[in-house]
Amino acid sequence: MYISKTTYRVPYADTDQMAYMYYGHYPKLYEMGRAEMVRDLGITYRELEDVHKISMPVLELNCRYKTPAHYDDLLTIESKLEEMPTKMICFHHRVFNEAGDLLNKGFVKLFFIDQKTKKRISAPPILTDKLRPYFG
Repeated sequence: MYISKTTYRVPYADTDQMAYMYYGHYPKLYEMGRAEMVRDLGITYRELEDVHKISMPVLELNCRYKTPAHYDDLLTIESKLEEMPTKMICFHHRVFNEAGDLLNKGFVKLFFIDQKTKKRISAPPILTDKLRPYFG
């Protein structure tokens, strides 16, 4: 299992008329969590796309709202890989406020595409080699 955490402060622009963070922004937090998790491994999404010519389209998104975030809340986005990626990769996300309350949780399932052939491929070694120590 591999876990990564990153933070995000809710700006006024992300809130709705009720002063809650707009529900449509939570998938953006998931994306931030995924990108920072990959960066924590020593690679970047940009490197995967530009150097290794690998894209990761979203196959499925699940988002469960518990309680709202508010303007100026400092959120912690916890991203977790529970399984070693194979043909797909599934990121599990949980969003907490500063008090440690769970606000939101969900998962995003993606797959891998070779940009040159436009065909699905298995998880690339540039990623699996870095994850292997966390999955025994």
